[in-house]
Amino acid sequence: MNTRSIEKRALGAIAAVGVAVALPLGASTATASASSSSSSLSPWFNNWDAVAQCESGGNWSINTGNGYYGGLQFSPVTWAEHGGRGLPSDASKAEQIRIAERVLKTQGPGAWPVCGKYLNQGGSTVFDDPAAVMAAAQAAFEAAVELAQRLGLDLRIAQLLTGS
Repeated sequence: MNTRSIEKRALGAIAAVGVAVALPLGASTATASASSSSSSLSPWFNNWDAVAQCESGGNWSINTGNGYYGGLQFSPVTWAEHGGRGLPSDASKAEQIRIAERVLKTQGPGAWPVCGKYLNQGGSTVFDDPAAVMAAAQAAFEAAVELAQRLGLDLRIAQLLTGS
């Protein structure tokens, strides 16, 4: 295999990382306009805002005293078992959704017996938090840079990008 084909494969791998990030982000943009009250949701995402509206009136920091906390009404045990720290009602919306995706993978939509109708097991989340979108894009970029460096292609890619 010559150097040129190795470069092409590495660039292809880096492009694949970019596509892997762009597709979910693009899907989230395309589906972000979906009505939060619709029960016939796109299979591309989970409507966590609708679940929160159903569970807690959309109050992501609620503590009603019933043993469940936050917009998605986590029990402290479920929250901790899926990587949450502290109380769900003290966590950001993005953190609650991150933990909820884990709960969905292990327990399915039945974890929210009434409000689970807004969920698609295995779907991706709509990113309405710009910081979460930027963090995901930055992580993908850093992974691509690391891959290029490991393959010794970082200088070649820089040359290709700058035209030098």
